[in-house]
Amino acid sequence: MVDKVLGNKKAIVFFLFPALVIFIGLIIVPIIMSTYYSLQEWSGFGKGTFIGLQNYKGLLSDPIFIKAAVNSLILAFASVFIQLPISLLLALTLAKGVKFEKSFVTIYFIPVIISTVVIGQLWMKIYNPDYGILNLFLKNIGLGSLASEWLGDPKRALTATFIPIIWQYIGYHMLLMYAGIKSISTDVFEAAVIDGSSWWNTSMKITIPMLKPVLNVSVIFAVTGALKVFDLVYVLTGGGPAHASEVIGTYMVSTIFKGNQYGYGSAMAIFVILECFVLSILVGLLFREKGEAK
Repeated sequence: MVDKVLGNKKAIVFFLFPALVIFIGLIIVPIIMSTYYSLQEWSGFGKGTFIGLQNYKGLLSDPIFIKAAVNSLILAFASVFIQLPISLLLALTLAKGVKFEKSFVTIYFIPVIISTVVIGQLWMKIYNPDYGILNLFLKNIGLGSLASEWLGDPKRALTATFIPIIWQYIGYHMLLMYAGIKSISTDVFEAAVIDGSSWWNTSMKITIPMLKPVLNVSVIFAVTGALKVFDLVYVLTGGGPAHASEVIGTYMVSTIFKGNQYGYGSAMAIFVILECFVLSILVGLLFREKGEAK
């Protein structure tokens, strides 16, 4: 029965058509519209004026946008080289078999399913300069000089904002990697044990190389997620103070809805789309096996 359906092109088109319509309506059409508006000077009211690539040229000379783009790249770098290694270490540790393994997997994944607004409010309480647990902890261990107004200090706001973002999605990537490790045949690990391979050696030379497709997906998700981040930054700082924690998402929203510069904001949106697309291709090329078709 399944073979008959898969061999029937009309049936395939019938079942794929609803998904295709949704994909076009929710993704392709908005991208086309954003591209159209990005070529105009438009306040959101009346008729826009076609100005070609002037909005994109403006981005390159806008110091706030450049700072926001750099901040997004810093988050992408931190996600790949801080968040993912922690997730991988947790996945390797849990997958080798520990007591209450399933419980730990669930606990580490809980931050992912909690509302971003709740996460933001939680960390705002942690960072509070008067009663926040972070400053109280520093004072109690004799490091009161390090206490700070974390989200209000331009020198510390960026780091303080990015820590919750990285923390929230450690469990997400951990679960992907954990599932990937569990899908590897146990015969491989049993053979390694028989050969006298240690857990660390097995992880480095067997598990991680076999986990490469999952790592590829995790890196792409981490990079693209960092480039389009908005919600948690908006809740914690709104991009402040003095644009210290500004990312493209927060700057785009303030430009469109507060500055009524829909054309300029649309240019930022297209920039993020192209940035995610290009970096996803680059990550795929880095993970491509030798001799694999281009």
